[in-house]
Amino acid sequence: MNTIKSSGTFADSKPHYELLDGLRGVAALLVIWYHVWEGFAFVGGGMIENFNHGYLAVDFFFMLSGFVISYAYDDRWTKMSLKGFFTRRLIRLHPMLIMGAIIGAITFLVQGSTQWDGTQTPFGWVMLALLLAMFFIPAVPGAGYEVRGNGEMFPLNGPSWSLFFEYIGNILYALIIRKLSNRMLKWWTALLGIALAYFAIMNVSGYGSIGVGWTIDTVNFWGGLIRMLFPFSLGMLLARNFKPIKIKGAFWICSAVLVVLFAVPYLEAEYMNGLFETLCIMVAFPALVWMGASGNTTDAASTKVCKFLGDISYPVYIIHYPFMYLFYYWMMQKPQCPTFKEALPVVAILIVGVIALAYTLLKLYDEPVRKWLAKKFIKA
Repeated sequence: MNTIKSSGTFADSKPHYELLDGLRGVAALLVIWYHVWEGFAFVGGGMIENFNHGYLAVDFFFMLSGFVISYAYDDRWTKMSLKGFFTRRLIRLHPMLIMGAIIGAITFLVQGSTQWDGTQTPFGWVMLALLLAMFFIPAVPGAGYEVRGNGEMFPLNGPSWSLFFEYIGNILYALIIRKLSNRMLKWWTALLGIALAYFAIMNVSGYGSIGVGWTIDTVNFWGGLIRMLFPFSLGMLLARNFKPIKIKGAFWICSAVLVVLFAVPYLEAEYMNGLFETLCIMVAFPALVWMGASGNTTDAASTKVCKFLGDISYPVYIIHYPFMYLFYYWMMQKPQCPTFKEALPVVAILIVGVIALAYTLLKLYDEPVRKWLAKKFIKA
């Protein structure tokens, strides 16, 4: 069995959860599919017609992060300092984060440096947005460097918002949450679960969904924080109490369940939609993580599939959205929003191209850079 490389910079003797890697990759690809349909809704001025709950993949990512970080680091703190932990996490996450910002700046310039309302954005603001994104400083809605005019925390690469909260989760884990006893962690997670359920079911955001966190306004910041903290903490709780159960075909079962959950139509009654989201995060996702951690690949082909999906999961997620901006812009230039059939060739090129670029960047940029940084900054 392979050794785990959860930090992305070192390996230890713990067994590696290949199926969780694979599921993370499946969720990342489903995010692309969700954003494709989001584009039709955005350009067509209507509701998303397909894959309505794909945004819940982010909550699944947060839970996987909590599980993996707890599993990989909880017993390391006698030999690892705070600086060592933060260095490892920065090396794991930040190189591709910078690359995503660079790609975002390039695609925005290719698009013509125009906001969604057609307003021209000066080159200087684009460069400032790039600099701030590279240092992971969120944009304030309405500021000149919030270049797309849509209120995004990271306007050159929207999904970076989830990494912003991931960083906060890592900081809170290192400073506070890891020190909680198992009993205290249960109470902490239960209180967060109550907050999440209230936020979702009562539609506190006013969005009709839990799809918050992408901008820095009050309801999005606190909503995004709760949205990260509950699944992250629950993932930790799962890791601390994990006992595998034998499940055949766990990867395929879990993948199919993710597809079905994300494809459930939007529920018109807002409290029902919130209840569905809550049940996904509190019941379905923990079950999927448990099943995924319990299973093993049974042949070389399955192992390769899960490894490939795990390898590309983060690169795909962090670079795909700049190309979505171009896709949306392409659709906006049409006299009317194209149908899915009309756009299918472009969609196919987009998805295949993003996967190919993600894998190329992983091998030629991300892995070599992380290896060099680890050698330079991490002591054995």
